[in-house]
Amino acid sequence: AESDVVSLHLPLTPQTRFLLNAQALAKMKRGAILLNTSRGKLIDTSAVIDALKSGQLAGVGLDVYEEEEGLFFEDLSGEVLQDDELSRLLTFPNVLVTPHQAFLTHEALSEIARVTTTNLLRYSEQQPLLDGSVLVESGN
Repeated sequence: AESDVVSLHLPLTPQTRFLLNAQALAKMKRGAILLNTSRGKLIDTSAVIDALKSGQLAGVGLDVYEEEEGLFFEDLSGEVLQDDELSRLLTFPNVLVTPHQAFLTHEALSEIARVTTTNLLRYSEQQPLLDGSVLVESGN
């Protein structure tokens, strides 16, 4: 209720799905800015559109989108965008939507490469993987 900026940094679970819905957005400070770089389904897009139209939200930055699969990292420039909510979001001058690339930093990519390489070496030497790593074996 007092924050000028609300930035989401949490996983998507059944408990966090649509964490920011119409009721939660109504409790935010009028004119706040919402940033989501976590998971698209943490926010109810329809409720965000309504909050933007009413001025409840002054702006929104999304690096993730509720229905982003198949929309980003594809050249859809010759096609009609079928997602009405995304189309509406893109009409607002105070909304920035990026294609889920917040992780795309030198540091993040270096860390991904380091962990992957280390785990491959450990696996080949039958050593435990780094803490937080999970081995997913296919049935093939």
